[in-house]
Amino acid sequence: MSAIAAPPAPAASAAAAAGGRWSWLRERGMGATVLVSAISVAFGVLLISATAYLSAAILATPTYGTSDTLAAIAGLLSVLLLAVAVYVAAIVTANTFATIVAGRTRRIALLRLIGASARSQRAEIARQGFIVGAIGAVLGWGAGTVIAMIGLPMLDRFMGVSVGYPGMQPAVFLPVVAVTLTTWAAAWAGSRRVLTVTPLQALGGSVEQTHETATRQRGRNAATIVLGAIGVLLLVGGLLLGLLTPLGVIVAFFGGLFSFTALSLAAVVVMPPLLRLTGRLFGRSATARLAAENALRYPERSSRMAIGVVMGVALVTMFAVAAESAKSLITASSGGEPDMYFNQMVDSFAAVMMALVAVSAVIAGVGLVNLLTIGVVQRRRELGLLRALGLTSGQVRRMVLLEATHVTLTALVFGLLLGTAYGWIAAQSVLGSVPMPPQWMSPTLVLPAVPVVPTLIVAVATAVLTLIAAVVPTRLATRATPVEALAE
Repeated sequence: MSAIAAPPAPAASAAAAAGGRWSWLRERGMGATVLVSAISVAFGVLLISATAYLSAAILATPTYGTSDTLAAIAGLLSVLLLAVAVYVAAIVTANTFATIVAGRTRRIALLRLIGASARSQRAEIARQGFIVGAIGAVLGWGAGTVIAMIGLPMLDRFMGVSVGYPGMQPAVFLPVVAVTLTTWAAAWAGSRRVLTVTPLQALGGSVEQTHETATRQRGRNAATIVLGAIGVLLLVGGLLLGLLTPLGVIVAFFGGLFSFTALSLAAVVVMPPLLRLTGRLFGRSATARLAAENALRYPERSSRMAIGVVMGVALVTMFAVAAESAKSLITASSGGEPDMYFNQMVDSFAAVMMALVAVSAVIAGVGLVNLLTIGVVQRRRELGLLRALGLTSGQVRRMVLLEATHVTLTALVFGLLLGTAYGWIAAQSVLGSVPMPPQWMSPTLVLPAVPVVPTLIVAVATAVLTLIAAVVPTRLATRATPVEALAE
């Protein structure tokens, strides 16, 4: 007699169905998106808690207790820094989901073939973004709250006041809501490629747009021009307003957001020529040429990786250049003699600000590691073919490392130049109307100054990031045999 298999138990079937519904959480990129959301929310919770602590400490100080200006400045800075962190996280998340969608091209096309609409597929991806954003937000809120409860009371010993943990502030839930919604919006924006997937693409695998296709997108080009024009106008307006009041920096801040958003949209056009120049620095060996061509063949992928590093480098450089320009200005006003007390105060403030902004750089670094890893996973067949054609495992690993080096080196130089420009605009819009001691004359023109030590630190940190980002992808690139990779 033939054995007849018993039907699965209802509980087992329900568990299998639930596991299938949530299996996408194990997909490459989702864990990193949760981490990005958690870092952003934890940073926001710490900023808001620290601002409440500083306000209470100021009120407890007899000298400054009657002044609301310092508390207002601290609150404004926390809002601006939180906005920057959420902005960086949104761009990293959008780039991550765009790469994930490129890897799902075949599955999306198959679903389109059997009747699924593109809008329903895009709504599903947006829902996944909302879920991972909410998970990361809750984890970040818990971690930020615990760190604040432990860390802030320890500051009492150093400040000589008795403030302690200011308690749960209602405002700490704002980062939770903001990050969850921006992650959902970023997933929706990153999934726009779903609308262009055709059923015929079910025969292929991961599909990235070529340079020619990407540059012919009218909607993206129009948005880039509009946002870029608004950004330039606001930057110029901030510079002009800075000749009358330091509040010009607020206008310049929004000009920076609009202009960098335009740059992010135009990265697929801007980055390939820069990557081509960088590729010439690594010689003409087979691995070097392959690495350079891979960075140029599909510019969307390489541009997504580069733009996050550009953001992190530009943010840190911006604060360093603004602080150094302020020091140079006071030195010039003093007849060439540096004011050691003023310089020390500016250095301390700049160090604190750069440490806070470094959180955004960490978020960008997580995005680079994530995108590079996803890219290698989606190119397993390509890498398997290269090994079948004669490349050794060492050559494949070297090629992946060189690709990461191309991207980070190009992003480093571009980010330093962009950060220097933004730093000078910030210094000019803040200090252009402020009389400087000892002559107490308004400077009108603030000359940009680039600090050596912070620039070297940024360069070394970027080199370390390249090595860290390439560890997992280089291992994945050679884990499977050529036969296994080609069979996928």
